[in-house]
Amino acid sequence: MIDFVWIVLGFVVLILGANYLVEGASGLAKRFNVPDLVIGLTIVSFGTSAPELIVNIIAASNPNSTDLALTNIIGSNMINTFVILGLAAVIYPIASQKSSRRFDMPFNLLAPILVFGLLWWMGGALQLVAGVVLLVFFAWFMAVVVRKSIQHPEELLDDEFKPVKVWLALLMIAGGLAGLVGGANLIVPSATSIAQAWGISQSVIGLTIVALGTSLPELATSAVAAYKKNSDIALGNVLGSNIFNVFFVLGISSLLNPLPAYPNVYIDLAMVALAMIIVLVAVYTNKQHKINRLTGFVLLVTYIAYLSWVISSQ
Repeated sequence: MIDFVWIVLGFVVLILGANYLVEGASGLAKRFNVPDLVIGLTIVSFGTSAPELIVNIIAASNPNSTDLALTNIIGSNMINTFVILGLAAVIYPIASQKSSRRFDMPFNLLAPILVFGLLWWMGGALQLVAGVVLLVFFAWFMAVVVRKSIQHPEELLDDEFKPVKVWLALLMIAGGLAGLVGGANLIVPSATSIAQAWGISQSVIGLTIVALGTSLPELATSAVAAYKKNSDIALGNVLGSNIFNVFFVLGISSLLNPLPAYPNVYIDLAMVALAMIIVLVAVYTNKQHKINRLTGFVLLVTYIAYLSWVISSQ
Protein backbone atom coordinates (compact mmCIF):
# COMPACT_ATOMS: atom_id res chain seq x y z
CA MET A 1 0.00 0.00 0.00
CA ILE A 2 2.81 2.43 0.83
CA ASP A 3 4.18 1.98 -2.71
CA PHE A 4 0.84 3.12 -4.15
CA VAL A 5 0.94 6.17 -1.89
CA TRP A 6 4.43 7.01 -3.12
CA ILE A 7 3.32 6.58 -6.74
CA VAL A 8 0.32 8.91 -6.31
CA LEU A 9 2.51 11.45 -4.50
CA GLY A 10 5.13 11.07 -7.22
CA PHE A 11 2.58 11.85 -9.96
CA VAL A 12 1.34 14.93 -8.10
CA VAL A 13 4.89 16.23 -7.68
CA LEU A 14 5.74 15.29 -11.28
CA ILE A 15 2.81 17.16 -12.83
CA LEU A 16 3.24 20.21 -10.60
CA GLY A 17 6.91 20.24 -11.55
CA ALA A 18 6.05 20.15 -15.28
CA ASN A 19 3.59 23.04 -14.88
CA TYR A 20 6.06 25.21 -12.98
CA LEU A 21 8.82 24.42 -15.46
CA VAL A 22 6.66 25.46 -18.42
CA GLU A 23 5.39 28.63 -16.73
CA GLY A 24 8.84 29.67 -15.57
CA ALA A 25 10.61 28.89 -18.84
CA SER A 26 7.95 30.50 -21.04
CA GLY A 27 7.82 33.56 -18.77
CA LEU A 28 11.61 33.90 -18.88
CA ALA A 29 11.64 33.49 -22.66
CA LYS A 30 8.94 36.14 -23.04
CA ARG A 31 10.91 38.46 -20.76
CA PHE A 32 13.73 38.31 -23.34
CA ASN A 33 11.28 38.83 -26.24
CA VAL A 34 11.41 35.27 -27.58
CA PRO A 35 8.47 34.90 -30.04
CA ASP A 36 5.39 32.96 -28.92
CA LEU A 37 5.94 30.61 -31.86
CA VAL A 38 9.32 29.48 -30.54
CA ILE A 39 8.01 29.20 -26.99
CA GLY A 40 5.05 27.09 -28.08
CA LEU A 41 7.06 24.77 -30.29
CA THR A 42 9.84 24.18 -27.77
CA ILE A 43 9.07 24.90 -24.13
CA VAL A 44 5.37 24.00 -24.10
CA SER A 45 5.87 20.92 -26.29
CA PHE A 46 8.67 19.78 -23.99
CA GLY A 47 6.59 20.49 -20.90
CA THR A 48 3.68 18.22 -21.84
CA SER A 49 6.06 15.30 -22.35
CA ALA A 50 8.41 16.20 -19.48
CA PRO A 51 6.83 13.61 -17.12
CA GLU A 52 7.48 10.81 -19.63
CA LEU A 53 11.00 12.11 -20.31
CA ILE A 54 12.14 12.29 -16.68
CA VAL A 55 10.52 8.98 -15.72
CA ASN A 56 12.24 7.38 -18.71
CA ILE A 57 15.64 8.86 -17.91
CA ILE A 58 15.42 7.53 -14.35
CA ALA A 59 14.17 4.12 -15.54
CA ALA A 60 16.65 3.79 -18.43
CA SER A 61 19.56 4.71 -16.16
CA ASN A 62 18.84 1.66 -14.01
CA PRO A 63 19.38 -1.68 -15.81
CA ASN A 64 16.77 -3.26 -13.50
CA SER A 65 13.94 -0.99 -14.66
CA THR A 66 14.50 -0.64 -18.42
CA ASP A 67 11.14 -2.35 -19.06
CA LEU A 68 9.46 0.72 -17.56
CA ALA A 69 11.26 3.02 -19.99
CA LEU A 70 9.86 1.20 -23.01
CA THR A 71 6.39 0.44 -21.68
CA ASN A 72 5.91 3.96 -20.33
CA ILE A 73 6.18 5.39 -23.86
CA ILE A 74 4.19 2.66 -25.60
CA GLY A 75 1.56 2.74 -22.86
CA SER A 76 1.38 6.55 -22.88
CA ASN A 77 0.84 6.65 -26.63
CA MET A 78 -1.77 3.91 -26.37
CA ILE A 79 -3.61 5.85 -23.67
CA ASN A 80 -3.21 9.13 -25.56
CA THR A 81 -4.94 7.79 -28.67
CA PHE A 82 -7.35 5.15 -27.39
CA VAL A 83 -8.41 6.84 -24.15
CA ILE A 84 -7.69 10.57 -24.32
CA LEU A 85 -8.58 11.09 -27.99
CA GLY A 86 -11.48 8.64 -27.65
CA LEU A 87 -12.83 10.44 -24.60
CA ALA A 88 -12.39 13.85 -26.23
CA ALA A 89 -14.31 12.67 -29.32
CA VAL A 90 -17.15 11.35 -27.15
CA ILE A 91 -17.36 14.74 -25.41
CA TYR A 92 -17.40 16.62 -28.72
CA PRO A 93 -16.57 15.43 -32.29
CA ILE A 94 -13.04 16.42 -33.27
CA ALA A 95 -12.40 18.15 -36.58
CA SER A 96 -9.09 17.59 -38.33
CA GLN A 97 -7.09 19.98 -40.50
CA LYS A 98 -5.65 18.91 -43.83
CA SER A 99 -2.11 19.33 -42.50
CA SER A 100 -2.85 16.92 -39.63
CA ARG A 101 -4.32 14.31 -41.97
CA ARG A 102 -1.44 14.52 -44.41
CA PHE A 103 1.53 14.79 -42.06
CA ASP A 104 0.91 14.56 -38.30
CA MET A 105 -1.31 11.47 -38.39
CA PRO A 106 0.91 9.50 -40.82
CA PHE A 107 3.90 10.47 -38.65
CA ASN A 108 2.01 9.08 -35.64
CA LEU A 109 1.48 5.84 -37.56
CA LEU A 110 5.15 5.74 -38.55
CA ALA A 111 6.27 5.92 -34.89
CA PRO A 112 5.24 2.40 -33.72
CA ILE A 113 6.17 0.88 -37.08
CA LEU A 114 9.67 2.36 -36.85
CA VAL A 115 10.15 1.18 -33.25
CA PHE A 116 8.89 -2.28 -34.30
CA GLY A 117 11.43 -2.35 -37.15
CA LEU A 118 14.32 -1.13 -35.00
CA LEU A 119 13.61 -3.75 -32.32
CA TRP A 120 13.43 -6.48 -34.97
CA TRP A 121 16.58 -5.27 -36.76
CA MET A 122 18.63 -4.98 -33.56
CA GLY A 123 17.72 -8.38 -32.22
CA GLY A 124 15.15 -7.29 -29.65
CA ALA A 125 16.67 -4.19 -28.02
CA LEU A 126 16.72 -0.47 -28.76
CA GLN A 127 20.36 0.54 -28.63
CA LEU A 128 22.51 3.59 -29.39
CA VAL A 129 21.92 3.49 -33.14
CA ALA A 130 18.15 3.29 -32.59
CA GLY A 131 18.32 6.36 -30.39
CA VAL A 132 20.17 8.30 -33.07
CA VAL A 133 17.67 7.22 -35.75
CA LEU A 134 14.71 8.28 -33.62
CA LEU A 135 16.27 11.67 -32.83
CA VAL A 136 17.02 12.29 -36.52
CA PHE A 137 13.35 11.68 -37.32
CA PHE A 138 12.39 14.02 -34.47
CA ALA A 139 14.66 16.77 -35.85
CA TRP A 140 13.05 16.33 -39.28
CA PHE A 141 9.57 16.57 -37.75
CA MET A 142 10.44 19.73 -35.82
CA ALA A 143 11.95 21.33 -38.93
CA VAL A 144 8.73 20.68 -40.86
CA VAL A 145 6.59 22.01 -38.00
CA VAL A 146 8.64 25.20 -37.66
CA ARG A 147 8.54 25.84 -41.42
CA LYS A 148 4.78 25.21 -41.53
CA SER A 149 4.18 27.46 -38.52
CA ILE A 150 6.16 30.30 -40.08
CA GLN A 151 4.26 29.94 -43.36
CA HIS A 152 0.86 29.70 -41.65
CA PRO A 153 1.03 31.68 -38.39
CA GLU A 154 -2.77 31.94 -38.35
CA GLU A 155 -2.96 28.26 -37.40
CA LEU A 156 -1.07 28.86 -34.14
CA LEU A 157 -2.85 28.69 -30.82
CA ASP A 158 -4.09 31.98 -29.40
CA ASP A 159 -2.22 31.54 -26.12
CA GLU A 160 -0.09 34.54 -25.21
CA PHE A 161 2.81 33.94 -22.89
CA LYS A 162 3.27 36.56 -20.18
CA PRO A 163 6.71 37.77 -19.10
CA VAL A 164 7.84 36.83 -15.59
CA LYS A 165 10.49 38.47 -13.44
CA VAL A 166 13.85 36.79 -13.95
CA TRP A 167 14.33 35.73 -10.33
CA LEU A 168 10.82 34.30 -10.15
CA ALA A 169 11.21 32.50 -13.49
CA LEU A 170 14.50 30.95 -12.38
CA LEU A 171 12.92 29.88 -9.09
CA MET A 172 9.99 28.28 -10.96
CA ILE A 173 12.33 26.50 -13.38
CA ALA A 174 14.49 25.15 -10.55
CA GLY A 175 11.43 24.09 -8.56
CA GLY A 176 9.89 22.51 -11.63
CA LEU A 177 12.99 20.49 -12.44
CA ALA A 178 13.29 19.41 -8.80
CA GLY A 179 9.65 18.32 -8.85
CA LEU A 180 10.13 16.33 -12.05
CA VAL A 181 13.22 14.53 -10.77
CA GLY A 182 11.77 14.00 -7.29
CA GLY A 183 8.46 12.70 -8.63
CA ALA A 184 10.16 10.32 -11.04
CA ASN A 185 12.39 9.01 -8.27
CA LEU A 186 9.28 8.21 -6.23
CA ILE A 187 7.45 6.54 -9.11
CA VAL A 188 10.07 4.26 -10.68
CA PRO A 189 11.26 2.40 -7.52
CA SER A 190 7.67 2.12 -6.22
CA ALA A 191 6.37 0.73 -9.51
CA THR A 192 9.23 -1.78 -9.61
CA SER A 193 8.51 -2.79 -6.00
CA ILE A 194 4.81 -3.34 -6.75
CA ALA A 195 5.65 -5.49 -9.76
CA GLN A 196 8.01 -7.65 -7.69
CA ALA A 197 5.66 -7.95 -4.69
CA TRP A 198 2.57 -8.83 -6.74
CA GLY A 199 4.35 -11.02 -9.25
CA ILE A 200 3.24 -8.70 -12.04
CA SER A 201 5.64 -7.87 -14.83
CA GLN A 202 7.11 -4.37 -15.05
CA SER A 203 5.67 -4.16 -18.55
CA VAL A 204 2.08 -4.32 -17.25
CA ILE A 205 2.80 -1.74 -14.54
CA GLY A 206 4.42 0.50 -17.15
CA LEU A 207 1.57 0.10 -19.64
CA THR A 208 -1.07 0.93 -17.05
CA ILE A 209 -0.22 2.80 -13.84
CA VAL A 210 2.94 4.60 -14.95
CA ALA A 211 1.68 5.37 -18.48
CA LEU A 212 -1.64 6.72 -17.22
CA GLY A 213 0.04 8.87 -14.60
CA THR A 214 2.50 10.45 -17.02
CA SER A 215 -0.37 11.07 -19.50
CA LEU A 216 -2.44 13.08 -17.02
CA PRO A 217 -1.35 16.47 -18.46
CA GLU A 218 -2.49 15.40 -21.94
CA LEU A 219 -5.73 14.01 -20.52
CA ALA A 220 -6.58 17.24 -18.72
CA THR A 221 -5.64 19.44 -21.69
CA SER A 222 -7.58 17.44 -24.30
CA ALA A 223 -10.67 16.88 -22.14
CA VAL A 224 -10.99 20.58 -21.33
CA ALA A 225 -10.30 21.53 -24.96
CA ALA A 226 -13.00 19.13 -26.18
CA TYR A 227 -15.47 20.43 -23.60
CA LYS A 228 -14.80 23.98 -24.83
CA LYS A 229 -15.17 22.71 -28.44
CA ASN A 230 -11.54 23.57 -29.26
CA SER A 231 -11.03 20.41 -31.28
CA ASP A 232 -7.75 21.56 -32.86
CA ILE A 233 -6.16 21.75 -29.43
CA ALA A 234 -7.51 18.34 -28.36
CA LEU A 235 -6.21 16.63 -31.50
CA GLY A 236 -2.92 18.53 -31.76
CA ASN A 237 -2.12 17.85 -28.12
CA VAL A 238 -2.41 14.09 -28.58
CA LEU A 239 -0.62 13.91 -31.95
CA GLY A 240 2.23 16.15 -30.78
CA SER A 241 2.66 14.27 -27.51
CA ASN A 242 2.79 10.89 -29.27
CA ILE A 243 5.48 12.08 -31.66
CA PHE A 244 7.50 13.76 -28.91
CA ASN A 245 7.26 10.62 -26.74
CA VAL A 246 8.56 8.16 -29.34
CA PHE A 247 11.07 10.15 -31.35
CA PHE A 248 12.51 12.36 -28.60
CA VAL A 249 11.89 10.68 -25.24
CA LEU A 250 12.49 7.12 -26.44
CA GLY A 251 15.40 8.35 -28.54
CA ILE A 252 17.08 9.91 -25.50
CA SER A 253 16.33 6.82 -23.40
CA SER A 254 17.95 4.54 -25.97
CA LEU A 255 21.16 6.54 -25.74
CA LEU A 256 21.44 5.93 -21.98
CA ASN A 257 21.07 2.14 -21.93
CA PRO A 258 19.92 -0.62 -24.27
CA LEU A 259 16.17 -1.08 -23.89
CA PRO A 260 15.40 -4.79 -24.35
CA ALA A 261 12.06 -5.93 -25.71
CA TYR A 262 9.58 -7.26 -23.15
CA PRO A 263 6.95 -9.97 -23.77
CA ASN A 264 4.09 -8.68 -25.95
CA VAL A 265 6.04 -5.59 -27.05
CA TYR A 266 5.30 -6.27 -30.71
CA ILE A 267 1.59 -6.75 -29.98
CA ASP A 268 1.56 -3.51 -27.97
CA LEU A 269 3.21 -1.64 -30.84
CA ALA A 270 0.68 -3.13 -33.24
CA MET A 271 -2.10 -1.82 -30.97
CA VAL A 272 -0.58 1.68 -31.02
CA ALA A 273 -0.55 1.50 -34.83
CA LEU A 274 -4.14 0.17 -34.85
CA ALA A 275 -5.31 3.17 -32.82
CA MET A 276 -3.97 5.59 -35.43
CA ILE A 277 -5.35 3.47 -38.28
CA ILE A 278 -8.81 3.73 -36.69
CA VAL A 279 -8.39 7.51 -36.49
CA LEU A 280 -7.18 7.78 -40.10
CA VAL A 281 -10.05 5.64 -41.38
CA ALA A 282 -12.50 7.78 -39.42
CA VAL A 283 -11.28 11.13 -40.79
CA TYR A 284 -11.09 9.89 -44.38
CA THR A 285 -14.49 8.17 -44.47
CA ASN A 286 -16.69 11.17 -43.67
CA LYS A 287 -17.06 14.44 -45.53
CA GLN A 288 -16.44 16.55 -42.44
CA HIS A 289 -13.14 14.72 -41.76
CA LYS A 290 -14.11 14.43 -38.11
CA ILE A 291 -13.37 11.93 -35.37
CA ASN A 292 -16.99 11.44 -34.36
CA ARG A 293 -18.52 10.06 -31.18
CA LEU A 294 -18.87 6.55 -32.65
CA THR A 295 -15.13 6.47 -33.38
CA GLY A 296 -14.50 7.71 -29.85
CA PHE A 297 -16.52 4.82 -28.43
CA VAL A 298 -14.70 2.35 -30.69
CA LEU A 299 -11.33 3.61 -29.44
CA LEU A 300 -12.38 3.37 -25.76
CA VAL A 301 -13.94 -0.09 -26.07
CA THR A 302 -10.94 -1.41 -28.02
CA TYR A 303 -8.55 -0.23 -25.30
CA ILE A 304 -10.67 -1.69 -22.48
CA ALA A 305 -10.85 -5.03 -24.29
CA TYR A 306 -7.11 -5.13 -24.93
CA LEU A 307 -6.21 -4.07 -21.40
CA SER A 308 -8.49 -6.78 -20.00
CA TRP A 309 -6.72 -9.36 -22.16
CA VAL A 310 -3.27 -8.14 -21.05
CA ILE A 311 -4.17 -8.30 -17.35
CA SER A 312 -5.92 -11.69 -17.62
CA SER A 313 -2.98 -13.22 -19.47
CA GLN A 314 -0.56 -12.47 -16.62
